[in-house]
Amino acid sequence: MINFEEELKKFKPSLEVDQAEEAIYKNDLRDVTDIIEDMLRELKISDAAQRLREDK
Repeated sequence: MINFEEELKKFKPSLEVDQAEEAIYKNDLRDVTDIIEDMLRELKISDAAQRLREDK
């Protein structure tokens, strides 16, 4: 059987929209675009390094 008093003690109210938005924006989450840009940057660097080695 459900003990409502115990359940009420566990209850945590959800964030308001403004608070949730602030919490989300504070997290510096990377999206797919950021990850792809980093990968492309790394590929360009490794490609340039490979070309330098081949030119020696």
